[in-house]
Amino acid sequence: MIDSLASRLLRSRAVVRAPIWLYRHNAGWLFGSRMLMLEHVGRRSGVARYVCLEVVERPTSHEIVVVSGFGTGAQWYQNLLAEPSCRVSIGTRTSVAARARFLSEEKSAAALGRYQQAHPKAWQRLRGAIETAVGHEVEGLPMVNLKLIGD
Repeated sequence: MIDSLASRLLRSRAVVRAPIWLYRHNAGWLFGSRMLMLEHVGRRSGVARYVCLEVVERPTSHEIVVVSGFGTGAQWYQNLLAEPSCRVSIGTRTSVAARARFLSEEKSAAALGRYQQAHPKAWQRLRGAIETAVGHEVEGLPMVNLKLIGD
């Protein structure tokens, strides 16, 4: 039941986009350091696009690893493949220049394992919601390392 509700919320444009409004109005600090807003460029349109993502880990103070819960087909993931330059807002820091680097399957699996150990309940909820939304089990998820440049 909770997984079903969560998966419906993940597919609701209004719910998914609500945090973007908060970030764009300087209230991103409400989400702390577990979530960020990524500004990326549409690969076809060239227009700025926004997505809020959960932070998987912080390998260094200038690096943030995020996960693509909907795989490599997610629009933001495809846009970063086409243009890895982006901007990140996290906590009280807004619109920091960054560059995306895509982790290998092995490094993604290791990062996901560390996330599962650090946040078992969050992972259980997230995994259930993703699996319900995509209709199949989640084996591995692609990860992106965002290297903060203008920080």
